Amino acid sequence: MEENLGEKILELLKQKKKKELRELLSSLNSADIAAEIEEMLEDEQISREELLVLFRILPKDIASDTFVEMDAETQQILISGFNDKELHEVLDDLFLDDTVDIIEEMPANVVKRMLKNVDPDTRKSINQLLNYPEDSAGSIMTIEYVDLKKTMTVEQSFARIRKTGVDKETIYTCYVTDSNRKLLGLVSVKDLLLAQYEDVIDDIMEENVISVTTTDDQEMVAQMFSKYDFMALPVVDSENRLVGIITVDDAIDVMQEEFTEDIEKMNAIVPTDKPYLKMTPFEIWKVRIPWLLLLMVSATFTGLILSSFEAALAAQIALVAYIPMLMDTGGNSGSQASVTVIRGLSLGEIEFCDWLRVIWKELRVSILCGITLSATTFLKLVFLDRVGIAVSAVVSLTLIVTVVIAKFVGCTLPILSKKIGFDPAVMSSPFITTIVDAISLLVYFMIAKIMLGI
Repeated sequence: MEENLGEKILELLKQKKKKELRELLSSLNSADIAAEIEEMLEDEQISREELLVLFRILPKDIASDTFVEMDAETQQILISGFNDKELHEVLDDLFLDDTVDIIEEMPANVVKRMLKNVDPDTRKSINQLLNYPEDSAGSIMTIEYVDLKKTMTVEQSFARIRKTGVDKETIYTCYVTDSNRKLLGLVSVKDLLLAQYEDVIDDIMEENVISVTTTDDQEMVAQMFSKYDFMALPVVDSENRLVGIITVDDAIDVMQEEFTEDIEKMNAIVPTDKPYLKMTPFEIWKVRIPWLLLLMVSATFTGLILSSFEAALAAQIALVAYIPMLMDTGGNSGSQASVTVIRGLSLGEIEFCDWLRVIWKELRVSILCGITLSATTFLKLVFLDRVGIAVSAVVSLTLIVTVVIAKFVGCTLPILSKKIGFDPAVMSSPFITTIVDAISLLVYFMIAKIMLGI
């Protein structure tokens, strides 16, 4: 995309050259158009009235796709400017799952107007999808799929696809159901194209269909797309009746949302759906301050430990210089283990039943890391820092114990949190670092007390 594309769009819009602007927009991808519009709005280069004019210039076949790609704030501006006829036309061109996603982001008064401008059947379907639990398979599925009967011939199947496929989310995978909507199998358009017209669906369909239920977690559903390379996944109810499908684009959106949420939690930030550049300083403060307060309060334990060993520090002042190094090494070691385990849990590579294997593996890793760091530190302290053998031994031994404990804490806390129903990402770097800091200080002073007699 050209760097001055936004300037071209803006220039044509200001000069009211609608024909040229329409031709330019017709050559662009809907996602690129949405991005340019949002950037112009953010930089206050266009007004709300000009935004409406620009959207109305868009060719009808890409207007709805562009609308879906926009963020909730821009969508709300457009909806408030649409008349009822325009709103009905836009909503009528959207796939049902996209409509539901937009409704979930809108305030109540906007939702009421949107529902007023869809037909009764669509409104009923929207309400059904909105009733599914948040973050469930049912909440991200669409009911717009192609269904076939096993008694159909390939020729009849193509006729049905041509008749109903224009309004469906995907036509590349068709699902075979009985009269009660029970899922019997699936057939791809590739299978149909390679078969003879007189062949019966029952003879060419795949019967071993992998499906999910409406209440399954959306993150687990997204993992299935990655594992099996699906383009679409059927969603069934408790009686194996087909109620909808989830397409790969929705799975990618879920992956992105879950990844962003995990990153935010792992860095002690309350998750938010709002883009960073659209958040005010006050909004950013609100999502950051809760964890900062919690971690600050919990970090007071390290201060209490230091205070309780004040006499020991006074007797061996050299010990003070190595406290930051020990705490940082412990925190880093714990973070390495926790990030690795959290990723494994998120991808389904690690389950609770694997906890002993994880601990045993991390124990061996921690001993190897601890010995390497300890030996390097001992040599540095003796030959470069000119510290006594006794103090060097205390620091080096503490380093080994700290690394072992840190990796144990880092690998077990995420697994335990997943078992009791918490998000493993919560047990991430800042939280684990705080725990390991306190433990490493206790270990440090206990070893010093024993070896130095202080």
